[in-house]
Amino acid sequence: MTPSAYSAPVMDSRSTFKEDIFLGKVLFCTGGGSGICKGMTEAIMRHGANAAIIGRNLDRLTQASKELAEKTGKVCIPLQADVRQPQTLRDAVRKAIEKFGRIDFVICGAAGNFMSPIAALSENAFRTVIEIDTLGTYNTVKATISHVREAKGAYIHVSATLHYRGTPYQIHVSAAKAGVDAISNVIAVEEGPHGVRSNVLAPGFTTGTEGMRVMTGKKTNKAEGFSNPLGRFTEIQDVANAAVYLFSPAACYLTGQVIPIDGGAEHLRGDFFPYPSSVINPSSVETLLKAKI
Repeated sequence: MTPSAYSAPVMDSRSTFKEDIFLGKVLFCTGGGSGICKGMTEAIMRHGANAAIIGRNLDRLTQASKELAEKTGKVCIPLQADVRQPQTLRDAVRKAIEKFGRIDFVICGAAGNFMSPIAALSENAFRTVIEIDTLGTYNTVKATISHVREAKGAYIHVSATLHYRGTPYQIHVSAAKAGVDAISNVIAVEEGPHGVRSNVLAPGFTTGTEGMRVMTGKKTNKAEGFSNPLGRFTEIQDVANAAVYLFSPAACYLTGQVIPIDGGAEHLRGDFFPYPSSVINPSSVETLLKAKI
């Protein structure tokens, strides 16, 4: 009988880390109303932190904050802001400080993505993704850095692995996420002497997220036809576990790092689509292409 390949389990961070390691700490998370960032926020809260989640859709934020508070027993407040507009972020930070008195951890997670060939991608669409991902990260850091310094806290920036190689139809996100990685590296060296750490998490294909739907059209964790040393797609919990570690005292000497959370898939990554036919004839993958910004 041919042996079956290993598939990694999905673990709860509480099986490894004490539940009170973030007691008294406060998390400020952009993009925290859904997906990966909501999952990271929940994990940090399960270990004792209170949180403020930031986004443009107040209704979604309000519902998410209610769910997070009910699941964790901690306080989560929704704060409406657009990371492209610095004043709205400064207002959100002020409200978080008024509520909690401090900000220890920041997750810069607001992002946008879609598939588009360069020929169909408008200048406005390219600029919008840069503004959300790259400028949004910078604006979030500017609005929070004095408080993170005071707390001797840490940043996590949510990136991707798309720019490690050329990825068709992803020029906008590749450029934006490369900028995010660079921002984190500079924060690490400039703010390290002030006691601030900064790292990047780069999730692979993550089930149950909009990014998974955009990139693959799939919402499953079954990895048929997908090469991954650990046998499955990334789960939100995998990214959340890495966030718990990076914010924990166990990572007190870890800064300026970019950490893919992809089960080793990047080492095996080929082309996302048939190549070169998919770039010669974009209509062959038109169900995944979208450039409406």
